Amino acid sequence: MEIVNGERLVLGTCYYPEHWDESLWRDDLKRMLENGIEVIRIAEFAWSKIERYEGVFNYDFFDRFLDVAADMGMKVIFCTPTATPPAWLTEKYPEVLNANMDGVLYRHGGRRHYNYNSPKYQELTRIIVEKSASHYAKHPAIIGWQIDNEINCEKNEFYSESDTIAFRKFLMEKYGSIDALNEAWGTNFWNQTYNSFEEVYVPRTTLSNNTNPHEVLDYTRFVSDSACKFAKLQSDIIRKYIKPGDFITTNGLFGNLDNQRMTNESLDFITYDSYPNFAYCLDAYNKDNFLKDRMWSRNLSEVRAVSKNFGIMEQQSGANGWNTGMAAPTPKPGQMTLWTMQSVAHGADYVSYFRWRTCTYGTEIYWHGILDYSGRDNRRLAEVKSVHEKFQKLSELAGSKYEAKVGFLKDYDNTWDSQLDVWHEKVEWKSQLGIFEAAQRTHTPMDYIYLRDDVTAEDLKPYSVLFYPHPVLISEERKVVLEEYVKNGGCLVLGCRSGYKDMYGRCVMDKLPGKFAEMSGVDIPEYTLVSPDNKDIVIDWDGTKLEAAVFNDQLAAVGEHAEVLGRYENCYYAGEPGLIKNTYGEGTVYYFGAAFSEETAEVFLEKLGVKDPYKAKLEIPETCELAVRKKDDTEYCFVLNYKDAEAEIQVKEEMTDLYTGEKVSGTVVLKPFEVRVLK
Repeated sequence: MEIVNGERLVLGTCYYPEHWDESLWRDDLKRMLENGIEVIRIAEFAWSKIERYEGVFNYDFFDRFLDVAADMGMKVIFCTPTATPPAWLTEKYPEVLNANMDGVLYRHGGRRHYNYNSPKYQELTRIIVEKSASHYAKHPAIIGWQIDNEINCEKNEFYSESDTIAFRKFLMEKYGSIDALNEAWGTNFWNQTYNSFEEVYVPRTTLSNNTNPHEVLDYTRFVSDSACKFAKLQSDIIRKYIKPGDFITTNGLFGNLDNQRMTNESLDFITYDSYPNFAYCLDAYNKDNFLKDRMWSRNLSEVRAVSKNFGIMEQQSGANGWNTGMAAPTPKPGQMTLWTMQSVAHGADYVSYFRWRTCTYGTEIYWHGILDYSGRDNRRLAEVKSVHEKFQKLSELAGSKYEAKVGFLKDYDNTWDSQLDVWHEKVEWKSQLGIFEAAQRTHTPMDYIYLRDDVTAEDLKPYSVLFYPHPVLISEERKVVLEEYVKNGGCLVLGCRSGYKDMYGRCVMDKLPGKFAEMSGVDIPEYTLVSPDNKDIVIDWDGTKLEAAVFNDQLAAVGEHAEVLGRYENCYYAGEPGLIKNTYGEGTVYYFGAAFSEETAEVFLEKLGVKDPYKAKLEIPETCELAVRKKDDTEYCFVLNYKDAEAEIQVKEEMTDLYTGEKVSGTVVLKPFEVRVLK
């Protein structure tokens, strides 16, 4: 059984048989099946249930459980347990532990306290994965495997001695000689020159914590490389034993990790852990955030950038919180369904709730599942059954793809550079949020697309408009792909600070915007951060005033095809160009000399003719999200109401409500948190 199979939508849940008396197992599985749950995930934190003592393996516990599951007809995703090494392991081999930047070890008692590069941990990982896969993979109840749990979650920095040794090897393979490294890192600055790789360490605490930025960029690439190799170590072993048709996945989407590479190398597809209730955490609630739980649609779009169709391994079903923090309320009636359909709307064909029963002990005693501590039937269980009934009616859209003509280009090099460079960070996040929020408010479906080595201009062709707000680092190869996209008729929108660094993170000495100069028709003779004394700077575009946020490139048009569309106002460079359009081949490049606020991004969507592409069919209030999935020539329009109040939509062309099978047109009222799927 494939859970992302293009044939139907499937429901699952996370279950922990080691937390419950065996007398509960059969009844729990029976109730799951009665309410539409067909798949469970198990064992991601249960190393000691297989290897309680080093080298002593006992398979009885999960043998018994898997036999019960098979007898009941429940399908199982089995996990490798490497996210929580057992006490005997960390006590005997402390070198497996991760450390903070000061070298202080993270001790046993939490989770994810190991490092990927410890030779001993790699050895013990090979053993536990080999033993687990060779024994359990043939079991008929098992349909797939999850590697580890939430790779790079909680901590995505590693500072153990093993990491320094592995980092040196990574650098030797990349640069070949210490002189090449010195050149790439600019170590002449502040007398940082190295005479050998043995003098190089992972970043360490420095005065003002200002480690060489080029070193940190390579270090982040190294962390991703280490995580990908750790996943592949496990996947390669599991592939030897897996049954035909069974799959390998892992869950989450975390920082300092090239998720596309990990998926391509090790997985059949990726799964995500979606917790929109974080928007309502008591210690982090922002009442001024318009999107709140709707912001998780951005995360789901990131998952879709890895795989057009994917699974949700952990979907919010109850209140979230540890005893040490993250306190949040119980989802209101309808919110669990809303968040499930949010995942489906963005491409999920499998949704698994976290978790079946709420644990009565440990750190996650307040991370509630479908059932509360007593295990009795409740409102959330009834909602799960209702979701199952809806899934049966939506099955025809399985395998359909999210439909978008607007794309947001990203790449890991720029993402990681923005983490270590506060100038880059300020423009990056202003535009990331501004463009996403504008697309949401205007019901303009948008994809994220990562510029990777295997991405071609043909891959970009389906998008009418591509935003690449701040490609600070740009390679020759990526530049060529973008030029071809534009020459063939595409529309590329660039923002300030484009092209001013090379791939090592060093500022270029070319006239800015560097490699983008020819295609953009732009020269940048001067630039500045927006002064806190002068925050009302705008760029006038045919009478529309655009906020010139965060940073301003003062532009000059170069070439016969470059046209000044907008000029700065309310600043000492008033009258200088701030927006230039360049015709390049059959397409166009727009260079906007600032970061994109939500209002500015909306103007671009409007003027470029891509705003609200479904307005002829549906009129939807801002408080609702529109997401469209398409299969062949059939469109499935999801309208999601995130408010605790009714919402009215206007259906301008007759459509079919997939829940009821009825034809609908005119005014349709959505109840609080209701989702309608219109074909």
